[in-house]
Amino acid sequence: MKMNKLFTNHHPIPQPTIHKLLISFATILLLPTTTTSINQMELDSRHLSTRVVHTRYGTLRGFISTLSNRQLQPVEVFLGVPYAGAPTGALRFMPPVTSPHWKGVRVADSYGSVCPQKWPDIKNETETLGRMPLGRLKHLQRLLPMLTNQSEDCLYLNIFAPAVGKFKIVIL
Repeated sequence: MKMNKLFTNHHPIPQPTIHKLLISFATILLLPTTTTSINQMELDSRHLSTRVVHTRYGTLRGFISTLSNRQLQPVEVFLGVPYAGAPTGALRFMPPVTSPHWKGVRVADSYGSVCPQKWPDIKNETETLGRMPLGRLKHLQRLLPMLTNQSEDCLYLNIFAPAVGKFKIVIL
């Protein structure tokens, strides 16, 4: 296994660990930018995909979402796909472990739980605007409804890919 040294006084970190951390970091950064798309998709038509995807952990079936903007192509969506085991009990505050394998076809049609987060109290809008700009308040108001299902068992991916076409782009 290839090893990288980040700093001279620290232990080497295996390359796969850095890769996992980068994917996790990218997923967290993309969450705020996908909220509009997620809200829009909930209103659009969707039907179970005929395609079954085989992974090293099990078999997945997502759904096809036809977006309300007719200029956009349909999207194949896989929601709540586990990428690591639940960090609960003895695994709390430890590096992620491999996701458990599953048998049969897992229908990936609902979001996994969200990692626990402490959000500012924004019930009193006038008082809140004294502490933050209006843009941040509006952004938090859009995010909060999607963050109600919080749990330590939160290591899930939401995968979006073009349903048809030549492109093989996948957006996590």
